Amino acid sequence: MECPELNNNMNRCNCTYEPCSRKGRCCQCIQYHRAMGELPACYFNAKEERTYNRSISYFVSNRK
Repeated sequence: MECPELNNNMNRCNCTYEPCSRKGRCCQCIQYHRAMGELPACYFNAKEERTYNRSISYFVSNRK
């Protein structure tokens, strides 16, 4: 089943990882990154997101 909010999500998705099959599919993205012990790109600003470091510790270190 295709995500009914895919177009809206794509307009807001800041993920720059091009081969990502979950882009704009927030439920799948969150589920994937949670299983990996990470946060999705939408938690990071543009500069942080481009590092592709999705770790929780990286997120916290940038909020101090």
